[in-house]
Amino acid sequence: MAKNIIMLIGGDHSSFAIYNALKNDYNISKVIIDRHSNKKAFLKRRIKRLGWFRVLGQVIFQVLVPRYWKAMSKNRIEDISQKYSLNYKSIEEDKMIEVNSVNSDECLHTLQQLSADIIIVNGTKIISKKILNGVDSVFINTHTGITPRYRGVHGGYWALANNDPEHCGVSVHLVDPGIDTGGILYQGVIHPTKKDNFVTYTYLQLGVGIALMKKALNDAHNDSLNTITNGLDSKLWYHPTIWFYLKTLIVKGVK
Repeated sequence: MAKNIIMLIGGDHSSFAIYNALKNDYNISKVIIDRHSNKKAFLKRRIKRLGWFRVLGQVIFQVLVPRYWKAMSKNRIEDISQKYSLNYKSIEEDKMIEVNSVNSDECLHTLQQLSADIIIVNGTKIISKKILNGVDSVFINTHTGITPRYRGVHGGYWALANNDPEHCGVSVHLVDPGIDTGGILYQGVIHPTKKDNFVTYTYLQLGVGIALMKKALNDAHNDSLNTITNGLDSKLWYHPTIWFYLKTLIVKGVK
C-alpha cells in the first residue's frame, strides 16, 4: 500500500522543484506552506547570539551577493536545471494549505487531520517538538550541506571556503528538534566548476538532493529506513558577512 506523503515547505523555488520531481511517482496528498515569518524577531535573536556588527555584515551580504550572482548566473542555472530536469512550476492550488507558522497550533491540527505516513520538509524554520511529537509521521528533510560538519546554512559554500571540497554536498536526513542533527539517510557530493558560485551551488545540491530523497522515500515505502554515521565533527554555520565573503573571494577564489 502506498504511503501517504505530505510536504511541509517554506515556498521557495527548491520546494517547487522537489514537489514536481516527486509528484508523479509518490502519493503527495497535500502541501502545507508557511507563508509568514517574523523577520524582526529573527534578527533580534540573531543579534543577541552573534552581536550586531556580525549580523550587520550578514544582512549586507544577503542583500547584495545572492542578488548579484543570480543576475549573473541565468545561463548556468538554466544548464543545471536542464541537467537535473528541475521544474519550478507552481504547485496546484487544490494541493496547497497555507498556515501562519509551521509551529502553530493551526499547523499541528492540519497535520493531525491529514495523518501522513511521511512528511517531506523543505525550507521551513526549525520545527518544534510540539509538531514533531504531535503526529505519528516520519519527517524527512533535504539539507544543503554534509551533516553534521556543515549544519545550518550554505553548507556547500562553507565547505569550499574551508578548503574541504570532499564534503561539499547535500544530506537527506530525519528531522529532530535540533538544527540539522537528525539521523542521516543519504549524502552526496557536488562538483562545482569555475562557472559556479554561491547561488548556483544550491542548484547543484538540489539536483543531487532530489535523487537522494527518492532513495529515502523508496526505503520508507519498504519500511527499511536506516541511518548512517560518518564520524565527522559537528558545527553550526550561519550566513557569511560581506567582509568575510569578499576576503575569501579574493584570497581563495571561492565565489
